[in-house]
Amino acid sequence: QARGFISQARVVESVLHRRAARLGTGRVRQELQAKGISPEAVDEAVQALRATEFERASEVWRRRFGAAPADPRERARQARFLVARGFAADTVAKVLRAAQEQDAPGV
Repeated sequence: QARGFISQARVVESVLHRRAARLGTGRVRQELQAKGISPEAVDEAVQALRATEFERASEVWRRRFGAAPADPRERARQARFLVARGFAADTVAKVLRAAQEQDAPGV
């Protein structure tokens, strides 16, 4: 970085492009911090991701599971999967609630 070979903005852009579609804000923040990105740049990137957190989590859930959990054990498994990917607990709850409502619209 000192010699100008690595641009902090390009590293942030690269991580967001490669990882944001599959990972939650928490995991992306962790990766950026591990790469030595400045706290200001990390916060800026994370703020941009928060707006799409629910949509990204829904897509990850749909690809992996595609069906609402049938019982509490399955719900916990699906929730753990999403939390492990770095999605916030409130976002995970919304995704699973939306899946449940979609599965039983007449109830």
